[in-house]
Amino acid sequence: MTSNHTDYSIRQAFDPATGARMGSGELRENFHIGDLFIPGRINLTYTHYDRMIVGGATPAGQPLALEAIKPTGTSNFLDRRELIAVNIGGSGTIEVDGERHALESRDMLYVGMGSSVTFSSNDAGSPAKFYLLSAPAHQKYPTRLIRIGDAKRLDLGSQETSNERSIFQFIHAEGVKTCQLVVGMTQLAPGSVWNTMPCHVHDRRMEAYLYFDLSETARVFHFMGEPTETRHIVMANEEAVVSPPWSIHSGCGTANYAFIWAMAGDNVDYTDVDAVPMGTLR
Repeated sequence: MTSNHTDYSIRQAFDPATGARMGSGELRENFHIGDLFIPGRINLTYTHYDRMIVGGATPAGQPLALEAIKPTGTSNFLDRRELIAVNIGGSGTIEVDGERHALESRDMLYVGMGSSVTFSSNDAGSPAKFYLLSAPAHQKYPTRLIRIGDAKRLDLGSQETSNERSIFQFIHAEGVKTCQLVVGMTQLAPGSVWNTMPCHVHDRRMEAYLYFDLSETARVFHFMGEPTETRHIVMANEEAVVSPPWSIHSGCGTANYAFIWAMAGDNVDYTDVDAVPMGTLR
């Protein structure tokens, strides 16, 4: 569906038994999100998993205003929602209620409930690519810009287990306050390909991944499903995937890559996960 410069689609929620019966095509249709960064467009996917919206805004030439879409049932997009935008493209600006915020690649902006938002690129030839995440909000928190250098960094894993990586927590308990959005970025070191393995589930929160920094021919095999009924979706550069609360969310690439992970649900506690023993996986 289209409104001026905005396209949107809707993804219904599925139970694990239904997910286990899906083939590759059905899995892609219901959980994979492509075409996020189309120059001059905003592309949004409204999911019925905690009402999370996953999207992309790619201003090229003219600024792009964040407009309401029918599924939110509100006059303005953020009337009852909060928003996070992470730039993975060229330099750009996000104007929030008349105040301009400059974002370089990998910077993040949190925008509270009730705000108006407009996206711009500094150079239409190398446009900003704003990855968008939005969830329902119960109160307004202040707009906050978090640069990648100011994010909470954790270095984990090893070359021996092919998962040497740096985790950048944009949202954490000691930092920006949100109603329910939690967002961070993981960068895998050269030679490392595994993320979130050993894996876990958290039935209290859904999750979405955006894979990027992949070459044209590289791919990530994203694993999902219940631990005893795993499935996979093949992901290319700058594609996203939705993970239901009952599903694992893990991936293995043909080369190293980066990904942005985001959650919405009952709490923002990173440690509130249910670990999956390796022997359980099927």
